[in-house]
Amino acid sequence: MPNDETPHWYAMRVYHNRSKMLTETLSDDGIEYFDPSEAIASLLFVHCDEHYIADLGSRYFDRVWIYRRTGSRVPAVVPDREMEVFRFVVTAGKQGLTFLGDDRPEYHQGDRVVVTDGPFKGAEGHIKRIKRDRRLIVSIDGVVAVATTYIHPKFLKKVDMPEPTGRFRI
Repeated sequence: MPNDETPHWYAMRVYHNRSKMLTETLSDDGIEYFDPSEAIASLLFVHCDEHYIADLGSRYFDRVWIYRRTGSRVPAVVPDREMEVFRFVVTAGKQGLTFLGDDRPEYHQGDRVVVTDGPFKGAEGHIKRIKRDRRLIVSIDGVVAVATTYIHPKFLKKVDMPEPTGRFRI
């Protein structure tokens, strides 16, 4: 369980086109956030402590939904590494990304790989065939999944990584 005062990444759904108002509040409060709205509407990531995210949920209860741990009311922490890879892929591949929606088990099937060269170098995910192309699926466990454009197999290296823990609920 995270220390209440340690900043972590948290994911939230933002409803009713209120993303701009919410990001202005976060900026005014000096809180770091990542808004992937160019690629994925209604999703926002906030880097703060547990008290702030709970307060934000209370203040904007009719406009946001904070992802929580399965079977709990405690906000779910997005691991730094998952957030780092997700941010990298979303910002590096704005033109060719395909938003797949909520993260689902089928996006974790297939080989787990790391990209060794090209614009997505360093990104990790699963390879899945989508519309006859092998594409890299990058996800935040239980929150969201996106697919990159085609990546040549010579730029992929298979890695053994632990599978997601299923720590989120919607």
